Amino acid sequence: MNRKRCLISDTFKAKKRKTNLGNGCDSDASPALFPGVAQDARGALRYLCSLFPRKLFNDSLPPMVFKHQVYSLIRDKTTVDRQLNELKDRGEIRLFQHGFSADTFSVVFTEDYRVRVLAGSAGKEYSLAVQKFLESVLTSCPDLSFSKEKMMQEFSFQDKQITELVNAGVLTVRDAGSWWLAVPGAGRFVKHFLHGRKTLLGMIRKTKYKEVMLSDLQGRKVPTSMKLGLEYHIHDIIGAELVDCVKTSSGTLLRFADT
Repeated sequence: MNRKRCLISDTFKAKKRKTNLGNGCDSDASPALFPGVAQDARGALRYLCSLFPRKLFNDSLPPMVFKHQVYSLIRDKTTVDRQLNELKDRGEIRLFQHGFSADTFSVVFTEDYRVRVLAGSAGKEYSLAVQKFLESVLTSCPDLSFSKEKMMQEFSFQDKQITELVNAGVLTVRDAGSWWLAVPGAGRFVKHFLHGRKTLLGMIRKTKYKEVMLSDLQGRKVPTSMKLGLEYHIHDIIGAELVDCVKTSSGTLLRFADT
């Protein structure tokens, strides 16, 4: 396994669920850590999207968040999963795989995706293929990936048009004869995400007891290397259960979770 794959594997290593955590981060019954921010999954997505630094990418990317970040705002995971599936089935959101663990997805509002992809392909040789994809596939099929058979038989794409979609970054190879739906230019986002998560976990790990008050962490100066912003990554490490959340009389304590 090369160094890059090791980094991705370690960064997204699943934390085993613990039992009897009480007020821990992964307890569905625990009270909200950010009360009043969001009442449902859609509201949580809107809030998280507002944290996305559009200017960092010259507004070329749609706001991207990870599914697990929603868990930091809505504690009942079953409810979150159900509501996100409803949004996906209605075509309001799209889910994307980025080569991480099988259950790690980013989430993008469909209209944001359509607008950014259309703008990015304007005037390019693959613009017609992209427009056809957005008008036919994106509006009718909520799948995360597409087979060659589906693309050709159900949506009447030719080999050349599929190649153009890959060149446009709208599709990326999954395996022989199938492709993941993709966000053009998302590689930069993934790079900043991995680096920011590593930086934040390093900050907590270096404290005396590998723990820090949430309020103290939120008040810290954001390292220049954390391009996506401190709040964005706080919701990441909480939702991914990379830290345990302990309720104290002084507020919520984030404790580095050894795996």
